[in-house]
Amino acid sequence: MTAATAFRPDADTAVLLIDVQESFRHRPYWDPAGFEPYMARTNALLTGAAARGLPIVRILHTDGPATPDNPFSLVSGHVRPMAELADVPIAAEFLKRRHSALAGTGLSIWLTEHGIRRLIVAGIRTEQCCETTTRHASDEGWTVDYVTEATLTFPIRHASGVVVGVDELKLRTEVALQDRFAQIVDVEAALDRATQRSAVAA
Repeated sequence: MTAATAFRPDADTAVLLIDVQESFRHRPYWDPAGFEPYMARTNALLTGAAARGLPIVRILHTDGPATPDNPFSLVSGHVRPMAELADVPIAAEFLKRRHSALAGTGLSIWLTEHGIRRLIVAGIRTEQCCETTTRHASDEGWTVDYVTEATLTFPIRHASGVVVGVDELKLRTEVALQDRFAQIVDVEAALDRATQRSAVAA
């Protein structure tokens, strides 16, 4: 975990930026389609959060063999933030080895110690680590806003041979999460809700 940078001390909402790392460009399923609008919305979320003094927590993923040809191995050099990300202050950084960013990372301790009660989830992949973290966080008692437009994923081939596309994966994720584990919101709504909570707390 990196040392924390300054953020507004009364902030009770944090942005979780999950697995937005160079590793994905080196996977065979990498597809640049949709990447540019995804990054634009992600950067709007990051810069908006930074302007409001919200802590931004970065999570990076590593797993598999510790070999240079595994892009999720630390020795590959690809477990690092994507170059297109906005240059904003990062409150803390955690390295995870499971799908949930809360599993074995110390993130839950950090959030509790800093009085965080609400999370804004963004990152890669929509239906995998972002969704799993959201479910885990909700079950642990955090309120979660899931910003689908600031998540990215790729088509998945089912065992039957059917390919499930990005739009269908995102829709399925929203249906599974909405009103059970999270509220589905866009970037502006997530930031507005964080600002409203801060105003009430003040």
